[in-house]
Amino acid sequence: MRVALHRLRYLAVAVALSLGNTAWGQLNPAPLQPIGQPESPQTAMPQTAMPQTAMPQTIANSVQDQTVLAASTVLNEAMSSPLNRIPESMLANCHGVAIIPNVIKGSFIVGARHGKGLLFVRDPEGVWHAPMFVTLTGGNVGWQIGVQSSDIVLVFKTARSIQGILSGKLTLGADAAAAAGPVGRQTAVATDGQLQAEIYSYSRSRGLFAGVSIDGSVLRLDQLSTGAYYRSPGPGQSVVVPPQAVQLTQQIAAYAGTPISGASPEATGAFGNPEFPQRYAASEPDLLRDQMLQLAPELFELLDANWQAYLALPLIPQGQQHADPAAVAEALSHYDAVANDPRFEQLASRPEFRSVHGLLKHYQHALAPQPGNLQLPPPPQS
Repeated sequence: MRVALHRLRYLAVAVALSLGNTAWGQLNPAPLQPIGQPESPQTAMPQTAMPQTAMPQTIANSVQDQTVLAASTVLNEAMSSPLNRIPESMLANCHGVAIIPNVIKGSFIVGARHGKGLLFVRDPEGVWHAPMFVTLTGGNVGWQIGVQSSDIVLVFKTARSIQGILSGKLTLGADAAAAAGPVGRQTAVATDGQLQAEIYSYSRSRGLFAGVSIDGSVLRLDQLSTGAYYRSPGPGQSVVVPPQAVQLTQQIAAYAGTPISGASPEATGAFGNPEFPQRYAASEPDLLRDQMLQLAPELFELLDANWQAYLALPLIPQGQQHADPAAVAEALSHYDAVANDPRFEQLASRPEFRSVHGLLKHYQHALAPQPGNLQLPPPPQS
């Protein structure tokens, strides 16, 4: 059992790191529908026009850029249709909004769901902050055979629900009550006190499933993507919020009733201030170091003082500092020597040793300067 546990923990790290680099397809706009509710009647209702900020037509240079541009498209589609828009009253006093474009869901008896998106948080002073990246994952039993791609919008109505996701992860329906949100003609429902859930969900579906709840799905902070997105433009320069993210945050604030033109300097400054999302960001070396700090004590419990000194890890847990690459290379050479020497097979085969050894290899690679894009000639002619 203990061997299996260690293998699962190490695999979880590898999967989490790989998901941060997953790219998703382009959007195909379709009407927004509340999850778990039928389509609203096709009768036009007068709606107050809300401002839409056009996103610049730039080429997305990264997966994170693509996610921001896709989220902007989803938001514009969600608020442009009079019959399917999210009621303004739902956003007026909300504590946060998550937009997850192109969530992929497929099932054959057992289902699976995954998507990457953005989380916008409004603090107690009413200030909206630049977005953080999140992932939505989940599975369910009993779904029909098929595949679905949906755009998901979540409206957080309580501070508790926002704090839940900021703590790392939130399970919809378990950690916070979730329900299908009202749209279009149901604007009055959103203001009559009948809505008691903490999170309201909306979907824009283009696949074989319709009206399926996302209860049981897990929303997690994507620390790697947030850390990759908010980077310094150059040595010695301050981290800046890309203009696409600033404009999308302004758009969210406008839909929520925050007057952009009359906003306080603190509020308008928060749109382009990376300090808040950076609190919840992490780099790949950060996550690997933290994982080793958790697993190393379990390995050292098996060893005497001499072996503990030989396999000591040069890790610095405080702040943003990391170990010197030369010290990491020396430590890794000790682990390699143990792994390659038949005399120490009893130790090298232990899951505690193998977990730390594998993470140390990955940590060394993460600390090394990453090469740029490959410059290759055309592939060979077949």
